Amino acid sequence: MPSTLSTLGYEGLTIEAFIARLQAAQVKTVVDVRELPLSRKKGFSKSAFCAALSAHGIAYLHAPALGCPKPIRNQYKMDGKWQTYTREFLKYIQTQDASLRELVKIAHATPACLVCFEADYSTCHRTYVARAARQLGGPIVTHLSAKTALPDLGFQQAA
Repeated sequence: MPSTLSTLGYEGLTIEAFIARLQAAQVKTVVDVRELPLSRKKGFSKSAFCAALSAHGIAYLHAPALGCPKPIRNQYKMDGKWQTYTREFLKYIQTQDASLRELVKIAHATPACLVCFEADYSTCHRTYVARAARQLGGPIVTHLSAKTALPDLGFQQAA
């Protein structure tokens, strides 16, 4: 069975439902791609998140270099221009070769899932991270939601 790199946002999910979804997808390693792994949502800040995952046999890795830098996030909050956000994040992620190559190694070694907040993978930087890893030889990408798994068909597209 070929390896897959999944993505999943925790928006709208409890920690219990989130972990159950990871287990259903047979994820063994979570790669947290939030620059700052803090959350107002109970159970999703770094320490509590790591502990909850560990209690269910899921490894946790924080990859801050694969998070969206604050200046890009702030600009998007001010102007709401997704196209600008995408362009700037894609420029940034191209500078993160070492972190992306490490992600590729992890994703080939274990069923891994990129995690961020946004439920909709089409409006989250984790999709661009997964696609960048795929372009470096990473596994196929699947976007998980609370109940579905969708293959990523756009990894070759660049904005």
